[in-house]
Amino acid sequence: MRINDFANPVFSREIAEVRASVVPIAEAMELRPDVLIDAARAELGLDDFGPCNSWRERLDVLCAALRDEANLAPFGKLSNVALLTGLLKNRLLLADLLARHPEIHDLEIAAPIIVCGLPRTGTTHLHNLMSADSSLRSLPYWESLEPFAAPGEAATCVEGGPDEDPRITRAKVGCDFLGATMPLFERMHEMTWDHVHEEIQLLAIDLSTMLFETIATVPSWRDYYLAHDQRPHYEYLKTVLKALTFLRPGPGGPTATRWVLKSPQHLEQFPALRATFPDATFVVTHRDPVSVTVSMATMLAYTARMNVAHPDPLATGAEWSARLETMLRTCADQHDVLPPDQTIDVRFDEFMADDIAMVRRIYELARQPFTETTLAEMKGFMDEHPRGKHGTIVYDLADFGLDPAERYEALGFYLDRFALTRER
Repeated sequence: MRINDFANPVFSREIAEVRASVVPIAEAMELRPDVLIDAARAELGLDDFGPCNSWRERLDVLCAALRDEANLAPFGKLSNVALLTGLLKNRLLLADLLARHPEIHDLEIAAPIIVCGLPRTGTTHLHNLMSADSSLRSLPYWESLEPFAAPGEAATCVEGGPDEDPRITRAKVGCDFLGATMPLFERMHEMTWDHVHEEIQLLAIDLSTMLFETIATVPSWRDYYLAHDQRPHYEYLKTVLKALTFLRPGPGGPTATRWVLKSPQHLEQFPALRATFPDATFVVTHRDPVSVTVSMATMLAYTARMNVAHPDPLATGAEWSARLETMLRTCADQHDVLPPDQTIDVRFDEFMADDIAMVRRIYELARQPFTETTLAEMKGFMDEHPRGKHGTIVYDLADFGLDPAERYEALGFYLDRFALTRER
């Protein structure tokens, strides 16, 4: 399937009506820190955001960028108000939990297996395979959105029926709406309420992550994020993981507390990542960077219809080809920060040739048992989720005004550094 409505998105009648109905609601909303903070406090009846107040400056910068630079449609304004209010609520809930259970700070996040790589490099499939292992702990999508239950809501992970966790119910509704608004998205990345998800959503609770760059064009936020040491925010992530481990162990029971993590952001944050998780196994995925660029541009240009008033695929191509080049340069320059005896580089073509064999190599490096049960669980996942079951998308650099020869010349350093095969 070729996407031909990047610049002028076509919505179903039902979704168009929903988007039109929120216009007066969005006009009454404000993307201003004080308003969002007051709303979060009022919704929960909680007041304490934690001992450190540095997050307030980050919220100021982000709100200004969303107001002044992002070209948000009314629905985009509404969704970003909801996003930021939700993150502030998560922060309040974490502070409340830690005040009631300070022993959470004493827990360890021991030897996580961390996948570092851009979308379309095999990270999702690899993450899914390891997350199918019941002896490991991973993060489902619903929990990434609302890791902590609000006062008065059932803090269970029961699915279906009257006892269903309200967080699961809300995640289902959200996924249904995303599917109706962007019906082709599942061809690029399947999203379901219980699907394993990356921890970038948890990093966002500390209001310092590249996640916000993927929502809309916010150059002042991007520059602010890149100019600041991310180690404090990775420490905050670690605290969130401790709290989740305290609240809910892995599917294999209380002993399944070794985390498997994944985020593209890690690719440009190796020093922070290693400082925070010194005993981790680092799995760095690689693919032809030109193929990655067109895949990423396609995904972000398509999702722009959710938030942006006038999507511009050519601007998306220019913005993200430059941004990915910066990320890949940082990855190449800082790769040696990772300890060789804890790091494995996974090339896309090798992984696709024998995915289970690659996982075995990762487990061997991580000293993680690979049992017959492990193999059966991974094969069961693949049987239930065959690759390409939703169909495929045509990825064309010309849709974004990008020239393959120019991109290969610009990204040659990365191809050479990791001995990658050109795909185009």
